[in-house]
Order: sequence, then structure tokens, then C-alpha cells
Amino acid sequence: MSDPNNNNSVPSEGEDTEVVDEGNRSILMDIISQLSKGGDLHRVTLPTFVLEPRSMLERITDFMSHPEIIIQANQLEDPVERFVAVTRYFLSGWHIKPKGVKKPYNPILGEHFRSKWTFADGTEAFYVAEQVSHHPPISVYYYSSPENHIRIVGDLLPKSKFLGNSAATLMQGEINVSFTNRPGEEYMITMPNVYARGILFGTMLMELGDAAAVKCPKLDLVCTLEFKVKGYFTGTYNSIAGKIKRISTGEVLYEISGKWSDEIYITKKGGKEVFFDSKTAMIQPKIVAQENEQEPHESRRLWSKLTAALKVNNQTLATEEKSKVEDAQRARSKAREERGETHVCRFFEPNGDGFDIKLKNVSSDPKEAKKQIEAFIFDSPSS
Repeated sequence: MSDPNNNNSVPSEGEDTEVVDEGNRSILMDIISQLSKGGDLHRVTLPTFVLEPRSMLERITDFMSHPEIIIQANQLEDPVERFVAVTRYFLSGWHIKPKGVKKPYNPILGEHFRSKWTFADGTEAFYVAEQVSHHPPISVYYYSSPENHIRIVGDLLPKSKFLGNSAATLMQGEINVSFTNRPGEEYMITMPNVYARGILFGTMLMELGDAAAVKCPKLDLVCTLEFKVKGYFTGTYNSIAGKIKRISTGEVLYEISGKWSDEIYITKKGGKEVFFDSKTAMIQPKIVAQENEQEPHESRRLWSKLTAALKVNNQTLATEEKSKVEDAQRARSKAREERGETHVCRFFEPNGDGFDIKLKNVSSDPKEAKKQIEAFIFDSPSS
């Protein structure tokens, strides 16, 4: 079944802001009064009115919303054009955001989210994300379209800090994009940070800021990106600037400009053209099982009562339902400690400094690989 939560509309710039009423502002002030500047926000229980009604494990799928870009990228034989297309794919997911200033649910340990996509040509893609650590929080995800030779593995280690009238989420982690029919051609991607402005006074506003990069050593190419925050007196919201360069020589091949929330442009010797236009881009809907068909620790089912309460703006009930999920996790963690056991991840395993999918020996035949991957992600542990 297609996802009822998908929304093909593109938020306008005004929807990045939110006016917080005095009661909710007072709650925020009480929480913040307990923190020093630079303090870690991860262990702070935030009020439910700041929550976006979905888990971070699902929010990651925003970057899989325009699959035609990455599919077409692999069909390009020119390596520079292919690199440019991968960069475009990375930049295509940022415009999808909730209205106002909201953060997704912090996933609990062992939580997972699964989905799939069916494309016009009959090919498919599969996705699974799992929370592999709670302290520190680490989310790991895997996206694969075997028939299109696409494999993406990433991890996300968000670290939140209080910065006075702002809060920052430092988006640590890396995305690794590869084409299975092009051995050794791996694209390593880092992300910008997320800032919530106006926590103590003024209008609350979400911004992306700081550096990000797309790098492919085999192709000797790198794209350095700067997501620019607006200054007090200069600049504009949501602007971006970047350069695609040769790693070995520093030669600039292309320049990137515009707004990540609107139109992004690329400039080369032949002139400037639209690189990505969020106003005309169509979101590819994902397919997610109905909640009653999901496992107990699958994101939408796990948080279903919290989500229902948020959608009717019942903050008291939302707080109760959120606490029930988190208290149950604490009880499970305590019971494991008493038994001398450690949590074992279902889909991922440690690999060096990060994590990788447990599924090994995937067939080189796309049809067989598709069967293996789909069964690994969607079959229940007992099947």
C-alpha cells in the first residue's frame, strides 16, 4: 500500500518559521534554565509540542524521495557527469521538511523502520533503518535497488547542543553511495548541521548551516558545499554555495548556488542552469506496511499512540504515550544488565568504526539479489 503520509507539496520559505505561544515558551524556558551554553540536549526530555509526528528512522527516507536522479546517474558513462548527478541526488532531499520547527522522535534501541518503492519500469528499491545504539544515539540505514545497481549505507550520530537562543543538531555520520556494477566507485557524503533559532525570544526558525561534502576518490572528484545561515543584517535564508573540483589539482569544474529549499543552480563554462527545482520535483511515494501488520518495535506501530495524540494536538496524552515507550525501553535495558546481556542488532553489525548490513554474499545477478535483500529485510526472524 502506498504511504498516506507522503505529501508532494513543497513547503514555502514562510513555513520554516513558527510562533510559539507563551505557555509553550515558558516550558522551553524552564528546560533551558537547567542547561549551560554548549550543554548536551540529548538527555533532556523535550516537550511534545516540538515533535514532528514520525521517527528519525523514517525521516531519513526523505533522501530517497527522488530516485530517478540516482538511477539516471548510474546510466551516465561520463564519470564527471555521474559525479555531478550524485551530488544533485544528495541536494534533492533537503527541501522536504515539516511545517514550523519540529524534530522527529528519537528512536529507541532496537527500533526499526522498513519500506520499499516500486518504480515506473517495474524495478524496486528496499530500505531498512535500525537504532543500533541509544547512548550515544546511532541510527544506521541501508537502501538497495539491485536491478538499478544502487547501494546506499549510512549512519547518523546526531549530537544536540544548547547555544543560547539557538539549539544545534550536529549531524555527524557519513553516507556511502555505490553502484554495484562499478567496483570501487564509492561516494562518501557528509551532512550539514541543523539549527533551531529563536528558542528564548523571537520567532522560531529552522536553518541548515556549515559544511557538507560529496567525495569520490576513484574519480578524483570532490564537491565542497556550504549551507549558509542568515546573518543579522545580511544574507538570505536557506542559501547554498559549492564547488565541484579535481581532488589532485584543485581545478574547479562547476559552481553551485541558490537555495536548498527552492531552486539550486549549477554554473559551468557554458553558463548557469537549474540544477534542482523543488517546486516542480515530484516525490516518489514509499510503500509501508499497515501498522497492524508491523512488528512491535517497527517505528509507526511503536509510536502510533504518540502520533495519534499529536495529530489531534492532545499534548497531555502525547506526553503520556511518549513516556510509556521510553519507560518500557529503560525497563528492558535494566533487565538486560541484570542478566549480564548486551543488545544484539537485528539488521546491522559493527564494521571498523561504523556499521554494515548483516546480509552477506549477495548475488551478482540482480534478480537473485532482489530476492535475497527483500527476504532479509521483510521476513520475520522466525521465518
